[in-house]
Amino acid sequence: MVSCILCDNPATSEYFRNEKHHFLVCASCTTVFRHPESLISPSAEKERYLAHHNDIKDSGYQEFVSPLVNLVSASFKTSAVGLDFGAGTGPVVAKLLAEKGYTVKLYDPFFHPNKTVLEKEYDFIICCEVIEHFHSPLKEFKLLKHLLKPNGKLFCMTSLWTGTKEEFAGWWYKNDSTHTLFYNPTNLKFIQEHCNYASVLIKENTIVFN
Repeated sequence: MVSCILCDNPATSEYFRNEKHHFLVCASCTTVFRHPESLISPSAEKERYLAHHNDIKDSGYQEFVSPLVNLVSASFKTSAVGLDFGAGTGPVVAKLLAEKGYTVKLYDPFFHPNKTVLEKEYDFIICCEVIEHFHSPLKEFKLLKHLLKPNGKLFCMTSLWTGTKEEFAGWWYKNDSTHTLFYNPTNLKFIQEHCNYASVLIKENTIVFN
């Protein structure tokens, strides 16, 4: 019996399986998540991240992450201090915000493992293409809540899954072996309630926890 990666409910069932990937779905919170037996090792995970082309000078990628930059700019003055959680090899959002005058600290368990930044509170936190990699999502979202100041905001970007079981086979986003779970309005509401965020706002592939 495999319990849900998010809500720990044991009522899970097969969702998709092929020679490379194996996903289950939770009957309670509706989360589609990777079966523990198909998770890759930390060393293989790091190698996969090193293959990502998140070049901070790539104008196309800058355009891709611009919704996060715009959300932060619309919500906070440049005196606000932020954290790029899961910054990776190319912290593009942090760079673009720094160019606007913001101070943004970096944390990543593989590439920026300075845990002293996790001992402070921030006006905002950004998770750009990060939350789909969480192995213990509820624990991570509670940590992020703890790192926010009382009126802080958590800005996330990820591809949501709201399609059918039949359509999942053709969804490209599932094919990244480091992606452990996918989000939708139902499980995002679950996270908001269980981590005591005031609200959650969803617009296309951006999510804001207040």
